[in-house]
Amino acid sequence: MTTPTEGQTTPHGTANHASGVGDPDPILFDMDGVILQGRRTDPEIYVAAADRAIAEFDVHPTPDQQAVLRSHRCDEVVASVCTALGIEYEAFWRHKERHASEIANERLRAGERALYDGASALDALAESRPLALVSNNRHQTVSFVAEYFGLDETFAVVRGRDPTPEGFHRRKPDPFYLEDALDALGVTTGVYVGDREKDLRAASRAGLEGVLVRREFNRDETPTTAPAAEISSLSDLLDLPLLGGR
Repeated sequence: MTTPTEGQTTPHGTANHASGVGDPDPILFDMDGVILQGRRTDPEIYVAAADRAIAEFDVHPTPDQQAVLRSHRCDEVVASVCTALGIEYEAFWRHKERHASEIANERLRAGERALYDGASALDALAESRPLALVSNNRHQTVSFVAEYFGLDETFAVVRGRDPTPEGFHRRKPDPFYLEDALDALGVTTGVYVGDREKDLRAASRAGLEGVLVRREFNRDETPTTAPAAEISSLSDLLDLPLLGGR
């Protein structure tokens, strides 16, 4: 599996689904909280990643400056701290993103997070339609998850955020990454499965039907963007009327 340059998706092997006019619409999936257990990256990962990047640049921030660099923010405040320390803002961000992915991937290898039980339905779904994995998470980690858990042949396209400030600001609810994945699939319609309001908003903006997966952490949330359907497990997609199921 190759790692794409910025602005590109990772093409993966596809399952033996039929192709031609009238094919079923593809299904695109969010990762954290949908495929992968846990709703987000542990904030401590960004703390450790920032400290590694600071050490690489051999600078000595004040406690307040270090707190800014450790935070999960990407704005003019971070840029000003980098300038004060004599660091190029985008270079620091790239280093921090790389370290965050390396640390997150190490934790995945250690078994800290696993796939949801319903993820076993993905192979069956991929037999009849293309699937894609599209996440706000860092592309290096999204690609690693697909490969590590043996899903690199299940997903036709894998797309995470680019390791740049611009890439960070293109996260959902901006539809940029969803639209990029649709372009890679060669389609304009489909379904996006997510666990947050921002997923449903991004799906709507990209012209997709949004499906909300209910987990313990979002059980009582009421999105303002209505989903086309709600499920409690990915296996529910096999029988979902929206997808032609019984």
